[in-house]
Amino acid sequence: MATRKSSAKERPSYRCTECGWTTAKWLGRCPECQAWGTVEEFGGAPAVRTTAPGRVTTAALPIGQVDGKQATARSTGVPELDRVLGGGLVPGAVVLLAGEPGVGKSTLLLDVAAKAASAEHRTLYVTGEESASQVRLRADRIGALDEDLYLAAETDLSAVLGHLDSVKPSLLILDSVQTVASPEIDGAPGGMAQVREVAGALIRASKERGMSTLLVGHVTKDGAIAGPRLLEHLVDVVLHFEGDRHARLRLVRGVKNRYGTTDEVGCFELHDEGIIGLADPSGLFLTRRDEPVPGTCLTVTLEGRRPLVAEVQALTVDSQIPSPRRTTSGLETSRVSMMLAVLEQRGRISALGKRDIYSATVGGVKLSEPAADLAVALALASAASDTPLPKNLVAIGEVGLAGEVRRVTGVQRRLSEAARLGFTHALVPTDPGKIPDGMRVLEVADVGQALSVLPKRVRREAPREEEARR
Repeated sequence: MATRKSSAKERPSYRCTECGWTTAKWLGRCPECQAWGTVEEFGGAPAVRTTAPGRVTTAALPIGQVDGKQATARSTGVPELDRVLGGGLVPGAVVLLAGEPGVGKSTLLLDVAAKAASAEHRTLYVTGEESASQVRLRADRIGALDEDLYLAAETDLSAVLGHLDSVKPSLLILDSVQTVASPEIDGAPGGMAQVREVAGALIRASKERGMSTLLVGHVTKDGAIAGPRLLEHLVDVVLHFEGDRHARLRLVRGVKNRYGTTDEVGCFELHDEGIIGLADPSGLFLTRRDEPVPGTCLTVTLEGRRPLVAEVQALTVDSQIPSPRRTTSGLETSRVSMMLAVLEQRGRISALGKRDIYSATVGGVKLSEPAADLAVALALASAASDTPLPKNLVAIGEVGLAGEVRRVTGVQRRLSEAARLGFTHALVPTDPGKIPDGMRVLEVADVGQALSVLPKRVRREAPREEEARR
């Protein structure tokens, strides 16, 4: 009697190169990470196997007997970076810093390397994008020279691991993870397999040696971290370095942090001599003037848990085309358009629909939270009526489509920051809580009440309108 085959023919399996999700059939979009075109065939269906118990490397202990001092953070020497990290770098922690090209990642990390070396922590800086001479020139410019700071230019993973054995650093900085490749893995540097292998090898070395590691990561055109999503899951901390290359302000935001919170933001100023932390960056977002100007309004935004005073500017002019222009810089176009509609319908300002409108922020700051709605609305109304708002006034609140002014989080912290900088008047939603000493607060329930702070003055007419009336 012929024997039947006990096993059917193995079917190919498919795996997402971004997150590692597997399936038995091909899909154009990964249902796990929602990435398109990342599901690829990788062979037959895996055989079901069982794992036998093995030797225990470290005995399990009651949680009260575990030494927590090993996870104590060590300062980087840069207070603004320590703020985002939750106090500093933890031994054995792996931090991924991502940002657009030219934003200042290498400059910041070279400064961190020099400060760590000056604190008698041996540091190894490995560059895969520049030569050692180029990094030395930058170090001379920003004053980042120290005997305990070692520099190597390598793109081979085995060579990087060899430097770790010879230098034995307590801090490793790799710029960047996409430029290093392993000769044991097929594929070009920066590919999915190479990034996983390089990151995995460095993470293992960091945990075994108790060495802190800072990895620089590239970003895609959409602003996401390049490479597999698994990279973000493997590391302990993920930071984003943001900033407009035409402005001096740079922000470091925490996206993931196993040792602290992710609601802190570090502020830096980039200049010719390097990059410095800003403990009080509000001055970059304000324009100093003796008298108030129509079309300007101040607000207090929260970057993480840090309050920052920012200025919103607006300008309205007669349009020369059938479809008036709507230009924004530092503000969300959709929210500005919504404020225009609310002012026209609820605030009874009918001159906005046929005029070119320009709105912007000062200093390159981006205002995306709804708490800036009231300041945007007042700046537009002030520009339309050509009447300035009172001096030393800040506006805080979210504006709804019905014209109501809604409450926002952190009103007391915002008012305290405004009072510290010398502002004496504020427009806030109802029930703001405790008011700082010396601050006069006007509670407004809707846009109509907020517009009452504008002086009763008719907008100056254009010369040709005056001639027509004569």
